[in-house]
Amino acid sequence: MTKYKHLTLSDRNDIQIGLERGESFKAIAQFILKDPTTVSKEVKRNRQIRTSTSDGLPCPLLDKAPFVCNACPKRRRNCGYKKIFYFAKQAQKQYEQTLIEAREGTPLNSQTFWDMDKIISDGVRKGQHIYHILKTHNLDVSSSTVYRHIRKGYLSIAPIDLARAVKFKERRKSTLPSIPKEAKKGRSYEDFQKYLTHNQLTSWLEMDTVMGRIGGKLLLTFNVSFCNFIFARLLDNKTAAEVAKHLYAIKNTLYETERDFFEIFPVILTDNGGEFARVDDIEMDVRGEVSLFFCDPNRSDQKARIEKNHTLMRDILPKGTSFDTLTQDDINLVCSHVNSVKRAALNGKSAYELFTFTYDEELAKLLGISLIPAEDVCQSPKVLQHKS
Repeated sequence: MTKYKHLTLSDRNDIQIGLERGESFKAIAQFILKDPTTVSKEVKRNRQIRTSTSDGLPCPLLDKAPFVCNACPKRRRNCGYKKIFYFAKQAQKQYEQTLIEAREGTPLNSQTFWDMDKIISDGVRKGQHIYHILKTHNLDVSSSTVYRHIRKGYLSIAPIDLARAVKFKERRKSTLPSIPKEAKKGRSYEDFQKYLTHNQLTSWLEMDTVMGRIGGKLLLTFNVSFCNFIFARLLDNKTAAEVAKHLYAIKNTLYETERDFFEIFPVILTDNGGEFARVDDIEMDVRGEVSLFFCDPNRSDQKARIEKNHTLMRDILPKGTSFDTLTQDDINLVCSHVNSVKRAALNGKSAYELFTFTYDEELAKLLGISLIPAEDVCQSPKVLQHKS
């Protein structure tokens, strides 16, 4: 056995496979050359309750090894009990996050972090300086760490919210790519084309953002390529954390209805904006993962379908329009009107018709889209005239 070594993603995959085969902790441990107690602690530490069964009763079988439902013959049926699983990908993400928290001294993704975020964000909005806030509330974190978290988009505020950020120009420094080069390896537009050919795919999901007032709310948009069906989420700010948060919400909504985002939309194509820098968060789904690819720099024509749909959205939300007073329901309404437009490119059909024919109306509803009768379709700001 190899002692004093951390588990790898490969080890965790072997643990998940072993659990699904019904193998004992001892057998799994022998295969990955670890102690059985290591495997047992790993499974207990990273068990996850399936959200759709959280109201169920505790299953008595989970009080003993293997403590999860991975190998249970009733795992895909409603047995009336809470269903608890071990997933290697999520366990690895939690492990990596724990390392970051240990090194940075801030418990990200914990209640403590969110409490700290609220205190700092509320203080900044009152015009207080970071150091003043930390000392007033005795927060156990340094000013430099807080500024770093703000730059990375971990907090609810952005650099523009800092009083001094708008008074001083940033020091001149070399321009770095928005997406780390390492993250883009194997994810270029050429790789995207090869992936489609190899997997015989004819459709993909294009992802982009639409700006409202500078510094205000914006839209995260998604376009299904084969029918130009578009849906969007209203973001509070243009950060990688905000994009990851809303993508997680979409994936979880589908998961709760026994659907998987990665099976419906296996490929995402986007641009090089820094808001898409959290590659792992974008690709990771509850039971699988999506393949993310990036267009070449300054080649918006490589995702022309979503750009075309943006022009239809701009008929309702003209450039310069502030999104700050809008709600997610307003955005869903805008996209519903765009999806209900009859198009020559679709032989007189609407994007909604083709999408629901291929999938179903329930999926469209889960994504926030409903059918607008043809005679009621409106392509002007009058759609949101109740907001004037």
